[in-house]
Amino acid sequence: MKVIADICVVPFTGEVSVRKEVARAHSILKATGLPVNLHGYGTNIEGDYDVIMGALKEIHETLHAEGSARISTTIRLGSRVDKEQSVQDKIDAVQSQL
Repeated sequence: MKVIADICVVPFTGEVSVRKEVARAHSILKATGLPVNLHGYGTNIEGDYDVIMGALKEIHETLHAEGSARISTTIRLGSRVDKEQSVQDKIDAVQSQL
């Protein structure tokens, strides 16, 4: 099943900045080969549900192994069966109304 996901991974490291850990998580999502778009408070990714969930599992396992004792991940997930739709399609639809 194809889905569009908005993912926000927050590792608890004891430091104020978590950019290194977020970059690591983003690189794992990019390695899926799926369309991935980083934004200010997370990442959009679109593609097969099982691939995305597998990448999220890998993110948690990797960040834990690299020293993050706790990780909080928020996922917003959407799927459609009536038509194919990408993140860009959704953006374009709203921008056409502006």
